[in-house]
Amino acid sequence: MTDRTALYASHLDCGARMVDFAGWQMPLHYGSQLEEHHQVRRAAGMFDVSHMTVLDLSGGRVKCMLLRLLANDVGKLKQAGKALYSCMLDERGGVIDDLIVYLRSDRGYRMVVNAATRDKDLAWIQAQAREFGVSVQQRSDLAMIAVQGPQARERVGGVVAAALREPIAALRPFFAHEAGEWFVARTGYTGEDGYELMLPGTEAPAFWTALAAAGVQPCGLGARDTLRLEAGMNLYGTDMDESTSPLESGLSWTVAFEPAERDFIGRGALESQRAAGNRRRFVGLVLEGRGVLRNHQAVRVAELGEGEITSGGFSPTLGRSIALARVPAGTGERCEVELRGRWQPARVVKAPFVRAGKSCIEGLEAS
Repeated sequence: MTDRTALYASHLDCGARMVDFAGWQMPLHYGSQLEEHHQVRRAAGMFDVSHMTVLDLSGGRVKCMLLRLLANDVGKLKQAGKALYSCMLDERGGVIDDLIVYLRSDRGYRMVVNAATRDKDLAWIQAQAREFGVSVQQRSDLAMIAVQGPQARERVGGVVAAALREPIAALRPFFAHEAGEWFVARTGYTGEDGYELMLPGTEAPAFWTALAAAGVQPCGLGARDTLRLEAGMNLYGTDMDESTSPLESGLSWTVAFEPAERDFIGRGALESQRAAGNRRRFVGLVLEGRGVLRNHQAVRVAELGEGEITSGGFSPTLGRSIALARVPAGTGERCEVELRGRWQPARVVKAPFVRAGKSCIEGLEAS
């Protein structure tokens, strides 16, 4: 039996092709994944992300708990509404999950974790919470809608202002605004500007309809994946998991080694990796010939050894096949990828591939 979000009927009304994703019935697309991808890059699209798990954490020692729990430093959160992206690690430095945490002033913190890892995340977080006397409340009553694209703020602003009876235009990137049970964050997973909104599930269908009337097109999981790949954003379970650390997953920037006295879970393992050096690199690839790069295809680098594609696919914006890959230390600008038994040349690049609708790769233009 799969779960359904508060927007399940709305998806059916819009003609969605529904699939099982992490135990949830979710829209894959509404007719054309390609059209939905371009709609987000060129205008505005909306995604039902209510399968994500929203947790509210509170208690006198909640900050102390998060300083221990997360590889990034919640001490950086000085203003109410400020958001922080972080990994949650085990003692070996493996990634249990990646998440966003928000400061809620005197109301504690809000955390959003992935759907596929909900049960193990809750068990891990609650185990730490008991030690610190922290309350963990799962907000199953909330729906979550992401509106993304260069016109997202313009098209969604009036709809949200009407619902909240207050403007949100001044909201800065990676900040959230809270009004009653509505929580509007200027965050996203596409490489475009926009919002991720948490609101009561009972109000979500009417809000979805109002967004559609404002010209925001429904988009499914297919477009969300091609957009995040172009943006060079990791997918948990594909680009990193408990067998890999942030340092070999392109996420070193999310690890706060300062202050040195903060003893976060997994710190010792990461410090050993950092001291040893010679760890695998996490890079972007652009296929130079024909074909499509796919997850788990082998990569080889002359005189250095082999690696593996973690996420691969066709980039609708660039019109080329792209991938994220874990490759040997010392990898330079070229490698080869095995496609159907043949080794094809690929260029090693730095992700992201596309940001704000524009190509980030020299020699490639956005379509």
